[in-house]
Amino acid sequence: MEGAILRTGRYPRAPRPARAPPFTLDAPSDLPMNANLQAHRGTLILVLGIVGLVCCFPVGIAAWIMGNGDLKAMAEGRMDPTGEGMTKAGKICGIISVVLNCIGIVIWIAMLALAIPMGAMNQ
Repeated sequence: MEGAILRTGRYPRAPRPARAPPFTLDAPSDLPMNANLQAHRGTLILVLGIVGLVCCFPVGIAAWIMGNGDLKAMAEGRMDPTGEGMTKAGKICGIISVVLNCIGIVIWIAMLALAIPMGAMNQ
């Protein structure tokens, strides 16, 4: 009876699609329940990377170093890999923080080096 028109002149209603299961924060993972993995520090590393990028240069160095260590531990299977994306993002923010601050320091030193001879010429 597919494509059959009812007496009312309309096609029959399509069946309703099945509902998706409700979202839960405790979604099962591929890891066994007894896996003794360290908890990831992705959120901490991301926050440190952002703070290093915005205002505090040494914190960016810490985010870079911690991100390297955690990504290595995740690759070796010693740490929970669910925070890999945040860890990578925090590490990248830390790297950007360090690079921008190094460029700023080089510019500051160059300006200082140029200002000393200019002051001596004015005397």
